[in-house]
Amino acid sequence: MYKLVAIDIDGTLLNDRREITKEVNDAIQAARAKGVRVVICTGRPIGGVRPIIEELKLNDQDDYVITFNGALVQNTHTNEVKSQITLTYDDLKDLYELSLKINSPLHFFDTKKIYTPNREINRYTIHEAYVNRVPLQYLPIEEVPNDMIIPKVMFIDEPERLNQIMGKIPESVWEKYTLVKSAPFFLEVLDPSVSKGNAVKQLAEKLSIKREEVICIGDGENDLTMIEYAGCGVAMGNAEAVVKEVAQFHTLSNNENGVAYAIEKLVLDK
Repeated sequence: MYKLVAIDIDGTLLNDRREITKEVNDAIQAARAKGVRVVICTGRPIGGVRPIIEELKLNDQDDYVITFNGALVQNTHTNEVKSQITLTYDDLKDLYELSLKINSPLHFFDTKKIYTPNREINRYTIHEAYVNRVPLQYLPIEEVPNDMIIPKVMFIDEPERLNQIMGKIPESVWEKYTLVKSAPFFLEVLDPSVSKGNAVKQLAEKLSIKREEVICIGDGENDLTMIEYAGCGVAMGNAEAVVKEVAQFHTLSNNENGVAYAIEKLVLDK
């Protein structure tokens, strides 16, 4: 019997109109009624998740959310932080200098805002702030407080150009950090110990839930680690090929209530 279902948001929980359909919501509530824990696991900051948490009523005393691709785990009822793994100011400086060398726009987060050191603010930075409902601030690197909590830094650009930029990033940087492409126009940089898979694993262990009792559902490269960790990794119908290769179960697309279909087949025995 499965006891925990971890679900990605964009391209998974939400359809292309950025909606949680009634079918998906009903399936999640039915799983919870059976005592199954449902945990949102996303690259988004917490501000971009709160409306979803409220809509799905995932804010009981023992509910949790995983944000920033695993850098932050917190209780949704008390907001108590259970795990927080962040980058340092020196990391940010080094990554900013790299962004200048490879000619890539860059933005970064603390727990409340998104910041850009680029005077010409990239449209994908604006998109990120809008989607996640977080304030956007221009902040030169030399003005960043040395003790700022920085869950992640992101290289951003048009998809074709971002692929070229990735080829210019030195091998030493790939070795020093976790780099994961969360969208065609986003390359995220995190502490090397951070991943969705590690966060789900740590949360499951805290809740005394075995690996084989975990389902993880996703569509993108940043979901790979949690799908590989899960007792049952689920790939959306719209998932990238590499995700489908490692998943044990293939569901329908995000526009066909794929999350609901997976929960109904794997949890509700429909």
